Amino acid sequence: MSGPVRVALTAQDRGARHGVRRALGLVLGLGVCLSMLTQVQAAELRLRLMQTSDLHMNLLSYDYYQDRETQEFGLARTVTLIHRARAEAPNSLLFDNGDLLQGSPLGDVVARIKPLAAQEVHPAYKILNLLDVDAANIGNHEFNYGLPFLRQAIAGANFPYLNANVMEADGQRHAFQPSVMLARELVDEHGRTHRLKIGVLGLTPPQIMEWDRQNLTGRVQVRDMVDVARELVPQLRRQGADLVIVIAHTGIDKTELPRLSENMAAQLARVPGVDALLLGHAHTEFPGPGFSGYPGVDLTQGRLHGVPTVMPGRWGDHLGLIDLRLSDRGGRWKVVASQASLRPIFDRASRRSLAEADPMPAVVIAREHQATLDHVRSEVARTDTPIHSYFSQVTESAAVRLVAMAQLAYARRAVQGTALERLPMLSAAAPFKSGGRQGWTQYTDIPAGPIAIKHVADLYVYPNTIKVLKLTGAQVRDWLEMSAGQFRQIDPKGPAEQMLLDTAYPGFNFDMMWGADDALRYALDLRQPARFDRDGKPAADSHRVVDLRWRGQPLDDAAEFLVVTNNYRAFGGGHFPALGADKVVVDAPDETREALAHYLAAAPGGSTSATAAGIAPAWRVLPVDGVKLRFLSGATAVRHVGEGSPVKWVKDNGDGSALFELAP
Repeated sequence: MSGPVRVALTAQDRGARHGVRRALGLVLGLGVCLSMLTQVQAAELRLRLMQTSDLHMNLLSYDYYQDRETQEFGLARTVTLIHRARAEAPNSLLFDNGDLLQGSPLGDVVARIKPLAAQEVHPAYKILNLLDVDAANIGNHEFNYGLPFLRQAIAGANFPYLNANVMEADGQRHAFQPSVMLARELVDEHGRTHRLKIGVLGLTPPQIMEWDRQNLTGRVQVRDMVDVARELVPQLRRQGADLVIVIAHTGIDKTELPRLSENMAAQLARVPGVDALLLGHAHTEFPGPGFSGYPGVDLTQGRLHGVPTVMPGRWGDHLGLIDLRLSDRGGRWKVVASQASLRPIFDRASRRSLAEADPMPAVVIAREHQATLDHVRSEVARTDTPIHSYFSQVTESAAVRLVAMAQLAYARRAVQGTALERLPMLSAAAPFKSGGRQGWTQYTDIPAGPIAIKHVADLYVYPNTIKVLKLTGAQVRDWLEMSAGQFRQIDPKGPAEQMLLDTAYPGFNFDMMWGADDALRYALDLRQPARFDRDGKPAADSHRVVDLRWRGQPLDDAAEFLVVTNNYRAFGGGHFPALGADKVVVDAPDETREALAHYLAAAPGGSTSATAAGIAPAWRVLPVDGVKLRFLSGATAVRHVGEGSPVKWVKDNGDGSALFELAP
């Protein structure tokens, strides 16, 4: 009978086995210790990025155009949010993303009316210096007042000012500091301090060479934003950056765009090595519902193609936040989690303030604020009738017509005595204050009575200069077709109530045209699809512009016309077909606002009634049988609806807006 085999071990054998077990135990123990050591050495920390953008010199909660306090915008209220956000986070950085120096009468006073003295600190930096801004980017509107003023102004900032894609005229040297390496001591979750190097890169739209051609031609060149980022982001990494932030004055487009385009955020987000993307320029809010369905967008986490991204609206109405969780596991710091969000200063739905104004800004710029009030309150003319822009996107508006007539009067004097004098002249103007994404209070609304400088600035909010182009009748027709792209296509067999306006189309690109003595007439047939897309490319073989007449006769496509406009449009702003520098025949240096002020002051009897009221409209939207054509405007517009009005009130929406429809 067999059984298990038993082997007798000698003492020597038993010692050997014990040694092996001991050795294995030591190895295992060492592995555990090494693992525990790695866990102890690995650190995590949280870093909050805060951003303002497109403040446009709205430093206080004050509407200079209406000459009153406001709860809806202003850096003074954003400052309150900044202090709150800082108190919540052990580590934070604050950035501004440009379009800071221009955009309100305060900016104009500092740049033009009472210019900065040598060594004087710009009021914007009196405030931002006290906020401990870590770095700032240069936006496109920073160039509106010229390079000398820009350089003088930013010299007063106690923080680095960045731009990497604007080059000196030779194309070899950067015109501004392209990037900065911020060395910061940050505290981790266990209270230990770590020294991180944070690379920050600034970018602005190449279109500044079109929009501010008179200020920049021959002085600087501009490179594509994405090309520059692909070069400089790796450089920052090689210089030891633990984190790279791109602060780009650009928006998010839904489609793929070619080089040198304006809104390149989606392409920038795909540049390897970018850890966070701070956006601006478009005056929109990301993350937000307006970007639902965009390629690469994660609205829950606030990411664009996987990169934490934020864009905080405009005029200080939101503070942008990106909260990052960083870990150095693996030997270098990486973003392991993120959340982008926006904090508003005002609840649009309930119409209540969410942040009181911090007193600091009002104290430090009290002198400049008072100088601005003194300036904007000075009278230049009078009006016998109210002038407003509430309905300016759907029917002719005296507010826009006045601008067009002022441009026309200026240009006729400019060509007098030249060969251009014989050509018929048109004038194009658009409603700059048309509510919508700007806010339901953002309309021109001038009561009958005195017209002050504040009203002139309200009628024309940009420091644009006057330009005159020579075009054919066919090109004039295409200009109007491009403008008509602001409307939705109306389906005669569709719902009985249809909305007129494409809310994604900026009001400032809806040009209307007038001729002297009401020589131009046209209508818009919105049953047709738009002839051009937003980039000015043919989209359909259709015509919305119908019954286009010059002095009662069908407009001749081969005839030559002079068209007065501003530098933004003349040099390609808005992508209007055929427009560009090669069409400019009068490159005037004077601002449209100056021409408007002179025109108003010269009105017969000092009143605008002869030039703005009681004149048949140059254009109209054709009715569509069986369809009510509706649109949104500010709720306060109801006081301008009465007998004979071209629009009808439908209902108040309770959020500052109201629903209207075109009268049949």
